[in-house]
Amino acid sequence: MTTADGPQRKSVLRDYAETILVCVIFVLFARAFVFQQSKIPTGSMEDTLLPGDYILVDRMHYAPVSFSWESRLLPGRPIERGDIIVFRYPEAPEVDYIKRVIALPGDTVEVRDREVRVNGSLLDEAYVTEAHRSGYYPEAAPQTVAPDRYFVLGDHRNDSLDSREWGLVPASHVKGRAVLIWWSFPENDGAHPTLSQRLRAWGGKIVGFFTKTRWNRCLKRIR
Repeated sequence: MTTADGPQRKSVLRDYAETILVCVIFVLFARAFVFQQSKIPTGSMEDTLLPGDYILVDRMHYAPVSFSWESRLLPGRPIERGDIIVFRYPEAPEVDYIKRVIALPGDTVEVRDREVRVNGSLLDEAYVTEAHRSGYYPEAAPQTVAPDRYFVLGDHRNDSLDSREWGLVPASHVKGRAVLIWWSFPENDGAHPTLSQRLRAWGGKIVGFFTKTRWNRCLKRIR
């Protein structure tokens, strides 16, 4: 719209409202299709991931493509052994789990005598500490991973509920790859906190943000 004095200028309030709207749309789009924010609630992936680590999950990493130009444009690839993935727990799909991929479709995997063998070869697992394999350690009989399935384990082998006990992860359940710890704050190990526990936890985070944040873990790539 114009006036006798020239184009009508938008109000400051309208400028702010439009900027905020664009930012909200961008964040919602990114959260729905690009990144997911998750918190590690238990110690099943120690010492790679600790309870209280807040991570970014790349939802585009394993996204299927229909055309060759998409694979050149988008930085995706198939799931590989060693990837840390977030997926819907097969026995309760409304719950997200995070584990490390150990065996791919067609691989033969076995867990015996506190060792993991894939296709007959001992798997080199520098990410598993001796302390995390020295206690209770469930085993898994030799099995060949079915098509579109993955065998996954937690890095804390004696404190992880994984493929040794509930089986394989369907490819359709995989939500993305864990790529970054963006913030880390020490918390009690717990998968399903109550509302009052959550409120107390957030109160503690506000009070102890500067003194208790594990700054050495912030912005750390997940491997």
